[in-house]
Amino acid sequence: MHYWNYTTPADPARIAPTLAQTARIADEAGIASFSVMDHYFQMQTRLSAADEPMLEGYTTLGYVAALTTRMTLGVLVTGVTYRHPGLLAKIVTTLDVLSGGRAQLGVGASWYEREQRGLGVPVVPVRERFERLEETIQICRQMWSDDNGPYEGRYYRLAETLCVPAPLGGRRPEILIGGGGERKTLLLVARYADACNLFAGVDRVAHKLDVLRAHCANEGRDYDAIEKTVMVSAPVLADVDGLLTEAEAYAKLGVSEIQVLPDRHPVEFVEAVAERIAPRLSSIR
Repeated sequence: MHYWNYTTPADPARIAPTLAQTARIADEAGIASFSVMDHYFQMQTRLSAADEPMLEGYTTLGYVAALTTRMTLGVLVTGVTYRHPGLLAKIVTTLDVLSGGRAQLGVGASWYEREQRGLGVPVVPVRERFERLEETIQICRQMWSDDNGPYEGRYYRLAETLCVPAPLGGRRPEILIGGGGERKTLLLVARYADACNLFAGVDRVAHKLDVLRAHCANEGRDYDAIEKTVMVSAPVLADVDGLLTEAEAYAKLGVSEIQVLPDRHPVEFVEAVAERIAPRLSSIR
Protein backbone atom coordinates (compact mmCIF):
# COMPACT_ATOMS: atom_id res chain seq x y z
CA MET A 1 0.00 0.00 0.00
CA HIS A 2 1.58 3.26 -1.16
CA TYR A 3 -0.18 6.16 0.56
CA TRP A 4 0.66 8.99 -1.81
CA ASN A 5 -2.18 11.48 -1.42
CA TYR A 6 -3.56 13.37 1.60
CA THR A 7 -6.19 15.34 -0.33
CA THR A 8 -9.09 13.03 0.53
CA PRO A 9 -10.86 13.79 2.80
CA ALA A 10 -10.62 17.53 2.24
CA ASP A 11 -10.63 18.55 5.91
CA PRO A 12 -7.03 18.55 7.22
CA ALA A 13 -8.35 17.51 10.63
CA ARG A 14 -9.42 14.22 9.03
CA ILE A 15 -5.98 13.36 7.64
CA ALA A 16 -4.75 11.64 10.80
CA PRO A 17 -7.84 9.48 11.52
CA THR A 18 -8.13 8.51 7.85
CA LEU A 19 -4.47 7.52 7.71
CA ALA A 20 -4.87 5.57 10.95
CA GLN A 21 -7.93 3.64 9.77
CA THR A 22 -6.32 2.86 6.41
CA ALA A 23 -3.13 1.59 8.02
CA ARG A 24 -4.97 -0.59 10.53
CA ILE A 25 -7.10 -2.21 7.83
CA ALA A 26 -4.05 -2.82 5.63
CA ASP A 27 -2.13 -4.36 8.54
CA GLU A 28 -5.01 -6.65 9.50
CA ALA A 29 -5.61 -7.67 5.87
CA GLY A 30 -2.08 -9.05 5.50
CA ILE A 31 -0.74 -6.33 3.21
CA ALA A 32 3.04 -6.69 3.31
CA SER A 33 4.24 -3.10 3.39
CA PHE A 34 3.03 0.45 3.88
CA SER A 35 4.92 3.30 2.25
CA VAL A 36 4.58 7.06 1.85
CA MET A 37 6.25 9.58 -0.44
CA ASP A 38 9.24 11.71 0.48
CA HIS A 39 7.95 15.04 -0.73
CA TYR A 40 7.24 18.38 0.92
CA PHE A 41 5.05 19.65 -1.94
CA GLN A 42 2.64 17.30 -3.67
CA MET A 43 3.91 16.24 -7.07
CA GLN A 44 2.74 18.49 -9.89
CA THR A 45 1.18 16.08 -12.41
CA ARG A 46 -2.02 15.68 -14.39
CA LEU A 47 -3.51 14.03 -11.27
CA SER A 48 -2.25 16.40 -8.58
CA ALA A 49 -1.08 19.95 -7.88
CA ALA A 50 1.84 21.23 -5.85
CA ASP A 51 -0.37 23.06 -3.34
CA GLU A 52 -2.30 19.95 -2.30
CA PRO A 53 -1.65 18.57 1.22
CA MET A 54 1.59 16.70 1.84
CA LEU A 55 3.06 15.36 5.10
CA GLU A 56 6.70 14.74 5.99
CA GLY A 57 7.33 11.07 5.39
CA TYR A 58 9.22 9.80 8.44
CA THR A 59 7.00 11.64 10.92
CA THR A 60 4.04 10.03 9.18
CA LEU A 61 5.59 6.56 9.39
CA GLY A 62 6.27 7.02 13.11
CA TYR A 63 2.54 7.61 13.56
CA VAL A 64 1.70 4.54 11.48
CA ALA A 65 4.21 2.44 13.42
CA ALA A 66 2.29 3.03 16.63
CA LEU A 67 -0.94 1.82 15.02
CA THR A 68 0.28 -1.35 13.30
CA THR A 69 2.18 -4.51 14.20
CA ARG A 70 3.34 -6.40 11.13
CA MET A 71 3.73 -4.31 7.94
CA THR A 72 7.15 -3.18 6.74
CA LEU A 73 7.29 0.64 6.84
CA GLY A 74 9.27 2.82 4.48
CA VAL A 75 9.47 5.92 2.34
CA LEU A 76 9.19 5.23 -1.39
CA VAL A 77 11.67 6.76 -1.87
CA THR A 78 13.78 9.22 0.11
CA GLY A 79 15.33 11.95 -2.00
CA VAL A 80 19.05 11.66 -1.37
CA THR A 81 19.63 15.41 -1.08
CA TYR A 82 16.85 16.00 1.46
CA ARG A 83 18.68 14.82 4.61
CA HIS A 84 22.30 14.47 5.63
CA PRO A 85 23.17 10.75 5.37
CA GLY A 86 24.16 10.39 9.02
CA LEU A 87 20.86 11.89 10.13
CA LEU A 88 18.96 9.77 7.62
CA ALA A 89 20.49 6.60 9.07
CA LYS A 90 19.53 7.76 12.56
CA ILE A 91 15.97 8.57 11.47
CA VAL A 92 15.48 5.15 9.86
CA THR A 93 17.04 3.45 12.89
CA THR A 94 14.60 5.28 15.16
CA LEU A 95 11.69 4.10 13.03
CA ASP A 96 13.06 0.56 13.17
CA VAL A 97 13.39 0.54 16.96
CA LEU A 98 9.96 2.08 17.57
CA SER A 99 8.22 -0.20 15.05
CA GLY A 100 9.73 -3.39 16.42
CA GLY A 101 12.17 -3.92 13.55
CA ARG A 102 9.91 -3.06 10.60
CA ALA A 103 11.77 -0.17 8.94
CA GLN A 104 13.02 -0.15 5.38
CA LEU A 105 15.28 2.46 3.80
CA GLY A 106 13.91 3.36 0.39
CA VAL A 107 16.25 5.79 -1.34
CA GLY A 108 16.87 7.31 -4.75
CA ALA A 109 18.24 10.33 -6.56
CA SER A 110 15.99 13.32 -5.86
CA TRP A 111 14.24 14.98 -8.80
CA TYR A 112 11.47 17.40 -7.75
CA GLU A 113 13.26 20.70 -8.14
CA ARG A 114 10.25 22.91 -7.39
CA GLU A 115 10.04 21.77 -3.78
CA GLN A 116 13.81 21.85 -3.40
CA ARG A 117 14.09 25.41 -4.64
CA GLY A 118 10.96 26.39 -2.73
CA LEU A 119 12.29 25.18 0.61
CA GLY A 120 15.95 25.97 0.04
CA VAL A 121 17.21 22.43 -0.50
CA PRO A 122 20.32 22.63 -2.70
CA VAL A 123 19.73 21.46 -6.27
CA VAL A 124 22.79 19.68 -7.60
CA PRO A 125 23.54 18.23 -11.05
CA VAL A 126 22.26 14.75 -11.84
CA ARG A 127 25.72 13.19 -11.85
CA GLU A 128 26.43 14.59 -8.40
CA ARG A 129 23.08 13.33 -7.10
CA PHE A 130 24.04 9.77 -8.02
CA GLU A 131 27.49 10.17 -6.49
CA ARG A 132 25.85 11.44 -3.29
CA LEU A 133 23.42 8.53 -3.44
CA GLU A 134 26.28 6.04 -3.45
CA GLU A 135 27.99 7.75 -0.53
CA THR A 136 24.71 7.92 1.39
CA ILE A 137 24.18 4.17 1.03
CA GLN A 138 27.76 3.52 2.11
CA ILE A 139 27.29 5.70 5.20
CA CYS A 140 24.02 4.01 6.17
CA ARG A 141 25.58 0.57 5.79
CA GLN A 142 28.54 1.63 7.95
CA MET A 143 26.31 3.13 10.63
CA TRP A 144 24.38 -0.15 10.73
CA SER A 145 27.56 -2.18 11.19
CA ASP A 146 30.10 -2.67 13.97
CA ASP A 147 32.33 0.00 12.43
CA ASN A 148 31.88 3.23 14.39
CA GLY A 149 34.86 4.89 12.79
CA PRO A 150 35.06 7.82 10.40
CA TYR A 151 33.74 8.01 6.86
CA GLU A 152 35.64 10.01 4.28
CA GLY A 153 33.88 10.62 0.99
CA ARG A 154 33.95 13.27 -1.67
CA TYR A 155 30.77 14.95 -0.44
CA TYR A 156 30.34 13.70 3.12
CA ARG A 157 32.82 13.41 5.98
CA LEU A 158 31.74 11.91 9.27
CA ALA A 159 34.12 11.87 12.26
CA GLU A 160 32.36 8.83 13.71
CA THR A 161 29.45 6.68 12.62
CA LEU A 162 28.05 5.83 16.04
CA CYS A 163 24.41 4.67 15.96
CA VAL A 164 22.96 3.60 19.32
CA PRO A 165 20.58 1.90 19.70
CA ALA A 166 21.28 -0.18 16.65
CA PRO A 167 18.48 -1.51 14.46
CA LEU A 168 16.70 -4.39 16.13
CA GLY A 169 17.39 -8.06 15.70
CA GLY A 170 21.09 -7.79 14.94
CA ARG A 171 20.47 -6.84 11.32
CA ARG A 172 20.28 -3.63 9.37
CA PRO A 173 17.11 -2.32 7.70
CA GLU A 174 16.61 -3.49 4.12
CA ILE A 175 17.87 -0.97 1.57
CA LEU A 176 15.61 -0.48 -1.44
CA ILE A 177 16.77 1.68 -4.36
CA GLY A 178 14.00 3.15 -6.47
CA GLY A 179 14.26 3.86 -10.18
CA GLY A 180 15.05 2.14 -13.43
CA GLY A 181 17.97 4.11 -14.81
CA GLU A 182 20.07 1.52 -16.58
CA ARG A 183 23.57 2.99 -16.33
CA LYS A 184 23.55 4.34 -12.78
CA THR A 185 20.50 3.35 -10.71
CA LEU A 186 20.46 -0.35 -11.54
CA LEU A 187 24.24 -0.50 -11.15
CA LEU A 188 23.85 0.83 -7.60
CA VAL A 189 21.13 -1.77 -7.00
CA ALA A 190 23.52 -4.51 -8.06
CA ARG A 191 26.28 -3.07 -5.92
CA TYR A 192 24.43 -2.27 -2.68
CA ALA A 193 20.68 -2.88 -2.54
CA ASP A 194 18.57 -5.56 -0.93
CA ALA A 195 15.63 -4.60 -3.15
CA CYS A 196 14.76 -2.56 -6.21
CA ASN A 197 11.59 -0.76 -7.21
CA LEU A 198 10.50 -0.38 -10.83
CA PHE A 199 7.52 1.23 -12.54
CA ALA A 200 4.88 -1.14 -13.88
CA GLY A 201 4.76 -2.61 -17.39
CA VAL A 202 5.59 -6.27 -17.85
CA ASP A 203 7.85 -5.78 -20.87
CA ARG A 204 9.55 -2.78 -19.27
CA VAL A 205 10.16 -4.66 -16.03
CA ALA A 206 11.50 -7.69 -17.91
CA HIS A 207 13.98 -5.47 -19.74
CA LYS A 208 15.09 -3.64 -16.59
CA LEU A 209 15.63 -6.94 -14.79
CA ASP A 210 17.76 -8.18 -17.67
CA VAL A 211 19.89 -5.07 -17.26
CA LEU A 212 20.07 -5.63 -13.51
CA ARG A 213 21.10 -9.26 -14.07
CA ALA A 214 23.98 -8.11 -16.28
CA HIS A 215 25.13 -5.57 -13.67
CA CYS A 216 25.01 -8.28 -11.01
CA ALA A 217 27.20 -10.53 -13.14
CA ASN A 218 29.73 -7.72 -13.60
CA GLU A 219 29.68 -6.87 -9.88
CA GLY A 220 29.88 -10.47 -8.68
CA ARG A 221 26.49 -10.12 -6.96
CA ASP A 222 23.84 -12.80 -6.60
CA TYR A 223 20.96 -11.52 -8.72
CA ASP A 224 18.46 -13.74 -6.92
CA ALA A 225 19.37 -12.19 -3.57
CA ILE A 226 17.80 -8.88 -4.63
CA GLU A 227 14.07 -8.51 -4.01
CA LYS A 228 12.18 -7.15 -7.02
CA THR A 229 9.21 -4.84 -6.46
CA VAL A 230 6.95 -2.98 -8.88
CA MET A 231 4.89 0.20 -8.49
CA VAL A 232 1.47 -0.08 -10.19
CA SER A 233 0.06 3.42 -10.63
CA ALA A 234 -3.01 2.40 -12.66
CA PRO A 235 -6.41 2.31 -10.87
CA VAL A 236 -6.27 -1.35 -9.86
CA LEU A 237 -9.88 -1.63 -8.71
CA ALA A 238 -11.09 -0.75 -12.21
CA ASP A 239 -9.78 -4.06 -13.55
CA VAL A 240 -9.01 -6.55 -10.81
CA ASP A 241 -8.74 -9.49 -13.21
CA GLY A 242 -6.29 -7.52 -15.33
CA LEU A 243 -4.19 -6.71 -12.28
CA LEU A 244 -4.07 -10.36 -11.26
CA THR A 245 -3.03 -11.41 -14.76
CA GLU A 246 -0.29 -8.79 -14.69
CA ALA A 247 0.77 -9.85 -11.19
CA GLU A 248 1.14 -13.44 -12.38
CA ALA A 249 3.41 -12.24 -15.19
CA TYR A 250 5.51 -10.25 -12.71
CA ALA A 251 5.78 -13.27 -10.43
CA LYS A 252 7.22 -15.28 -13.30
CA LEU A 253 9.86 -12.57 -13.69
CA GLY A 254 10.80 -12.94 -10.02
CA VAL A 255 8.86 -9.95 -8.68
CA SER A 256 7.71 -10.58 -5.11
CA GLU A 257 5.78 -7.39 -4.32
CA ILE A 258 3.59 -4.91 -6.15
CA GLN A 259 2.65 -1.55 -4.66
CA VAL A 260 -0.81 -0.12 -5.29
CA LEU A 261 -1.97 3.49 -4.94
CA PRO A 262 -5.37 4.65 -3.67
CA ASP A 263 -7.44 6.33 -6.40
CA ARG A 264 -10.37 7.20 -4.09
CA HIS A 265 -10.99 7.67 -0.38
CA PRO A 266 -8.13 5.66 1.19
CA VAL A 267 -10.36 3.72 3.58
CA GLU A 268 -12.73 2.74 0.79
CA PHE A 269 -9.74 1.75 -1.33
CA VAL A 270 -7.98 -0.42 1.25
CA GLU A 271 -11.23 -2.15 2.19
CA ALA A 272 -11.79 -3.04 -1.46
CA VAL A 273 -8.18 -4.23 -1.86
CA ALA A 274 -8.52 -6.38 1.26
CA GLU A 275 -11.76 -7.92 -0.01
CA ARG A 276 -11.27 -8.15 -3.78
CA ILE A 277 -7.52 -8.35 -4.42
CA ALA A 278 -5.46 -9.55 -1.45
CA PRO A 279 -7.06 -13.00 -1.07
CA ARG A 280 -6.60 -13.76 -4.79
CA LEU A 281 -3.15 -12.21 -5.01
CA SER A 282 -1.80 -14.37 -2.20
CA SER A 283 -2.35 -17.50 -4.28
CA ILE A 284 -0.01 -16.32 -7.06
CA ARG A 285 3.46 -17.88 -6.98
